[in-house]
Parts: sequence; C-alpha cells; structure tokens
Amino acid sequence: MNISTRFSVAIHILSVLELNKSGLSTSDYIAGSVNTNPVVIRRLIGMLNKAGLVEVRPGVAGAKLKGSAGEISLLDIYRAVDVVQENSLFAVHEHPNVKCPVGKNIQDAIVPVFSLAQNAMERVLQEVTLQDIVQSISHKDSGKDIDACNLEG
Repeated sequence: MNISTRFSVAIHILSVLELNKSGLSTSDYIAGSVNTNPVVIRRLIGMLNKAGLVEVRPGVAGAKLKGSAGEISLLDIYRAVDVVQENSLFAVHEHPNVKCPVGKNIQDAIVPVFSLAQNAMERVLQEVTLQDIVQSISHKDSGKDIDACNLEG
C-alpha cells in the first residue's frame, strides 16, 4: 500500500496553477496535464479550496492560487487532500492473538516507531514549498512555456 495519489495530483494541480498564472486554468486544462478526468480535478480543487489554498468563484471558469507558492508547503497540500489522518500513515492489524506474547505486545512496540516515522516525513514536507517544486519543474524544462503543451488538444 502507498500514500494516495491525491497528494501528487494535488501538487501537480497547484504547479499548473502557478505556472499558468496569466492563463485560464480550467479543470479540463489541468486534466490534460495530469492525464485524468476533469471530474477528478474538480474534486481535488474543491478540497484545496476548502483548505484555503486555491480560489474558485462560482460561475467563473478556472482556479488560481490563493497565496504565493512560497507560502504553501507540501505538508499543507498533504493535509488538504486528506491523504492520512494524524498518526495513521502506517496501519496496524487490529486483532492479534493476545494469548501470544508477540501478539499481546506488538502494537505497543511498533506504534511509537510508526508515529516517529510519520512525524519525520511531515517535517520534511513542511520544509518544501510549492515554489521549490515549481522551480524544479521550470529548471528541468527552462525553454518551454506551459502554453506550448497544448494541454487541451
């Protein structure tokens, strides 16, 4: 099992919004870049809007970042799309055999380690901003404009 793709798709969406600031970023346009259905994009944009990361207006096509890309951490995005709840990244089987010394004590032994691992990952995500991601994308494809992608075509 791995972390839901909602997280990476949400980062993708916000990166498109940042790189296409001067253009119209509709769900169809973004879906062309993500290579998915616009309904998926609209659902995630709704979650990002609820978290205060994007701005959408009823009756007006497109979305835009609510703040600057440098103010949005990957942890903000991670939390916005409900990837996992606090201290639940790693699932623990719920009904071990309590008559067995391992079964009786396994949860108490591993849950604190799992919690530390999740906290460490979240600290890393807090340190990386959307701007860092966008700069990495721009550096890798420095000569291309986002409009050259013909995402809707």
